[in-house]
This record gives sequence, structure tokens and C-alpha cells, in this order.
Amino acid sequence: MCEKSEKSPFVPTFGLGAPNDAYAAYFVGQSYLNPLTSVDEAGVGLANVTFEPGCRNNWHVHHAEKGGGQILICTDGRGWYQEWGKEPRALGPGDVVVIPAGVKHWHGATRDSWFSHIAFEAPGEGCSNEWLEPVTDEGYPA
Repeated sequence: MCEKSEKSPFVPTFGLGAPNDAYAAYFVGQSYLNPLTSVDEAGVGLANVTFEPGCRNNWHVHHAEKGGGQILICTDGRGWYQEWGKEPRALGPGDVVVIPAGVKHWHGATRDSWFSHIAFEAPGEGCSNEWLEPVTDEGYPA
């Protein structure tokens, strides 16, 4: 079911979900999480993640001994994705980002748009996430 925030009429295709309080320490700004499947239910976890304007997650790495990584399927609004040492990439509905295990990166909304993507954690062995430093205002694209 699609619902909107008290703050905005934004209604993501896959629903807003609840405030992402469990991971709030790893985000600048407010994000929302709407689980779509669980590993127990479907063998893979899919979640819709929605970012308010200006919200982004910290730099992070998806580690794996074999396989792993993350895939983002962009569904609504405008956002950014950046790998360490590379220029930021603008994202919009229909864009897909394949993030191999071991790649330091971040993703989030543009300063003036909400943004949603489906996050898919690729199956693998010895998978873990390492949360790192926030993306500074100076390092965040204008």
C-alpha cells in the first residue's frame, strides 16, 4: 500500500514504509524502509528505501568472501550514487546500479527531490556491511 509522509505528498511506487530508525546513525537526513520480501520468505531480501530531499547514507562497503554486493533499482524521484574515487552519478526512475562486493560507495536523494530505490542484497558467503564516514555537505553534489 502506498502512503505518504506528514511532511510531503510524495508517494513512492512501492510504499513509503516506516522511518528507518534502526539505521538512522548511518544516514544524514530522514530515510524510510519498506521491506518487500524477506530472506526467510523468498530466499532474498528486497526493500524499498525512500530518502527525503538531501538525505543520503554514509559511505559503506558490502563485504563478501564469495558473491555478495548490492543492486539498486531506482523507482521514484532523483538521486545520486557515488563510488569512492569516482564522480557522482545522477539517478532516476528505471536506472539500475550494480555494486560489486568490496566497493566503497554511498547513495541518496538530490537536495531538492525525494528518491526511492529497491535495494537487493546479492546472495553470497561471509556477507557483511561496513558503515563508514558520512558524506559531508562539501562532498555532496550541488
